[in-house]
Amino acid sequence: MQSARQTALRLLDSTERSGEYSNIALDSELKRSGLSDVDRRFVSALYYGVLERRLTLDAVIEKYSSRPSEKLSLSIRQILRLGIYQLLYMDSVPDSAAVNESVKLAGGIKNGAAAGYVNALLRGFIRSGKEIPKSGVKLKDLSVEYSCPEWIVKSFIRDFGEERTAEILKTTLMRAPLTARLNTARFKLDEILDELSAQNVAVKLSNFTDSCADLSPCGPIEELTAYKKGMLHIQDLSCQLCCRELGAEEGETVIDFCSAPGGKAFTVAEMMNDRGRLLAFDLHPNRVRLIESGAKRLGLTSISAAVNNAKAVNPDIPPADRILCDVPCSGLGVIRRKPEIKYRPESAYAALPEVQYEILSASSEKLKAGGTLIYSTCTLRREENAEVVEKFLSEHPGFEPVKLSGFTGWNVTITPEMFGSDGFFIAKLTRKR
Repeated sequence: MQSARQTALRLLDSTERSGEYSNIALDSELKRSGLSDVDRRFVSALYYGVLERRLTLDAVIEKYSSRPSEKLSLSIRQILRLGIYQLLYMDSVPDSAAVNESVKLAGGIKNGAAAGYVNALLRGFIRSGKEIPKSGVKLKDLSVEYSCPEWIVKSFIRDFGEERTAEILKTTLMRAPLTARLNTARFKLDEILDELSAQNVAVKLSNFTDSCADLSPCGPIEELTAYKKGMLHIQDLSCQLCCRELGAEEGETVIDFCSAPGGKAFTVAEMMNDRGRLLAFDLHPNRVRLIESGAKRLGLTSISAAVNNAKAVNPDIPPADRILCDVPCSGLGVIRRKPEIKYRPESAYAALPEVQYEILSASSEKLKAGGTLIYSTCTLRREENAEVVEKFLSEHPGFEPVKLSGFTGWNVTITPEMFGSDGFFIAKLTRKR
C-alpha cells in the first residue's frame, strides 16, 4: 500500500495531466486507498493545499532552483511543491520530516540526481528563512501571495478595486463551509435538528435565509441518517439566496433549464412546499438521472426531469411563471472548492459569454407575460454576468429588469467575503405584460 505522501503525489500528477475535477479525483482515490482516517485527512490537506498554492510554490522553486525550473519533470516539480507546502503551511510537520520524506519520494524516480537536487533546494529554502519571493510589482506579488493567475487578479481589480480584490483572493485559500438546505417541505425543522444532533452534527442556522444551515463536523454526508431520510441536501448559501430571489409560489409552473445535479430545483420545490410543477432539464441523460434520484431521495414529487438542449429549447415545453437560467460558467466564484479551475488559461473561457447569451435568449421564450426569470452564474467575471444580461435587454425590448427582493438593484455580484458563501451573480428580469 502506498503512503499518504505517495498517494498525494500520484493524485497531483493525475489532476494536472488530465484536468479532472479535484473533488472527484480525491473522493475516488480515497475510497480505494485503504489508508487510515488520519492518513486520508493528511492526503486531503496535502492535495488541496498544493493545488491551492501552486503559483506560490512554483515561485519558490524558481527562486531557489539551481537549474532552470521550466526544465524540471512534472514529478520532481510535484515533489518540491509537496515539500515546500509542508515547510510553509503545515506546522504539524517538522522541517526535517518534510525534507526527508520529499527526498524519499524523489528516490523513487528514475533519475539518480533527483534526491540530491530536492534535498539541496528544500534545505536552501529553510536556510533563507522560508521567504516567499516578491518582485515589487503589485499585480505579480498579489498573484504569488494568493496563488492566483495574473489575468484573474487583473480582472478582479478592474471590477472590484484593489482592496476588495485582496479580500476576495483571501477567501480562495480558505476552507469552504459545508452548507445544507433543510427539507422543511417534508419535515419539521425541530425533527431535522434532532436527527442531526443524534449523530453529533453541530448545526448553525443561517441569518440570511430560512432552512439553511452550516454543518460540522459530520464526515461523509451520505452516511448521515438525516441525509438518507431526505431531510437535507448540500447547497451553498449563495445558491439558496438565488432560489429565494426566484420567488416561486405554490401552484406555479417553474422551469430550471440547466438543472443538473438538481440542487436549485430541489430548493425551489421545497420553497413551493412541493406544490406546483417544476420542470428540470439538462443536456445529458446521465445528469438527468442525477436530478431524478435526488428528487426521489428528498421525496419531492413536483419535480419532473428530462433531457433538453438549453440553447434550442423544445417547443413542446409549456410556458412558465418562473424560469431559472443558471448557465455554465468559468466558476471563478467557487475557486476554494475547485482550485484547479483558476489555472485554466483565460482563452478557455472566451466562448462562454456567447453560449450564456444563447441559453438566456432561448430560455426567455418560455416565460409568461409578467413572469420572473433569474439569470445566474457562480463566477465573478463581468463578461459572463452583467454584460450578458445587458446585451440581452438591449436586444429583447419585451423584457425589463426587476428589483431583487434581498439586495439593492436588479442584479448583484455576491463576493465570498460578503456572507462567507461562494461567489455568485444573480439578475432578475420580467417579461412585460
